[in-house]
Amino acid sequence: MLPLETERLIIRPFEEPDRAIFHEINSDEKVMEFYPYRRTRAQSDEIFDRGRTGLAETGYGYTAVEIKATGECIGYCCLAIPDLEPVLPKGTVEIGWRTAPRYWGNGYTTEAANALLKDGFTRRGLDEIISFAVPTNRRSLAVMQRIGMTRDPSRDFDHPKIGGDYAHLRRHIVYRLTERQWKNPAV
Repeated sequence: MLPLETERLIIRPFEEPDRAIFHEINSDEKVMEFYPYRRTRAQSDEIFDRGRTGLAETGYGYTAVEIKATGECIGYCCLAIPDLEPVLPKGTVEIGWRTAPRYWGNGYTTEAANALLKDGFTRRGLDEIISFAVPTNRRSLAVMQRIGMTRDPSRDFDHPKIGGDYAHLRRHIVYRLTERQWKNPAV
């Protein structure tokens, strides 16, 4: 159940004032370096609205990450159900994130992701959570490793929604974490 709290963060549904940061991160060149497109304000608002509705209906989707001390929304971290069948089987749950660059390097994404993993494996009863990114997205891959995920090359895929003009962004590598690995990191 949201909100979730960590030592420094609150993870909560997006609120109306968060539209600006949502657009900022979805149109920022650094944040979107490994995506084929930048979102206009109208596109960002449409995704924002759809995301809020989806989260309310299913419990999965974009969740705002707020710094407790300042009340600033810095981006999002989420558990989501990707629409990538048959590449990813129905029922697959992924963890993902985007944060405004001015907040990078503070461990916020790792902290938020760990809170969502705990929620996923304890309250939601998930058996596995995955994450995926293009192989050159070192920042996201580093977060995946810091939160205990391991690479699963057998599940790597070419993203079906990325066209030929962006062939360099098509290949995605998959990391995974099972509930058992999360409970027993040494296993």
